[in-house]
Amino acid sequence: MTDENTQVEHSQILSSRIENYENLKDITTLVYVLQAVALPIPITALVGVIINYVKRSDVVGSILESHFRWQIRTFWFALPWVGIGALLTLIPILGLFLGAPILVLAVIWWVYRFVKGWLTLNKGKPMYPSG
Repeated sequence: MTDENTQVEHSQILSSRIENYENLKDITTLVYVLQAVALPIPITALVGVIINYVKRSDVVGSILESHFRWQIRTFWFALPWVGIGALLTLIPILGLFLGAPILVLAVIWWVYRFVKGWLTLNKGKPMYPSG
């Protein structure tokens, strides 16, 4: 058995001890959906991170804990870059040559994060390798 298989098996054993695991997995999926919908409706990103903080203690010891950490970091790392990019777009020359590229890169990074997280969750794997 490979180290990756052992890690996944260990994560699944831990996850099976979590009460309401399937419900919490659905909540984790919901947060990924809220992150995806945040592209046209930004307030959903805030709703998603609030859900992460409220339910965070419920997922300790499961693979979902790593997904919550991934989702929270996605929100907090993107927030300043989107803010800087948006502010720079208000300045005529800087907006075109600096603000817009920052926003485009932030959106690409955001999409990468929620797609990678969602796919990894559907495989039943944690976001971060252990050990």
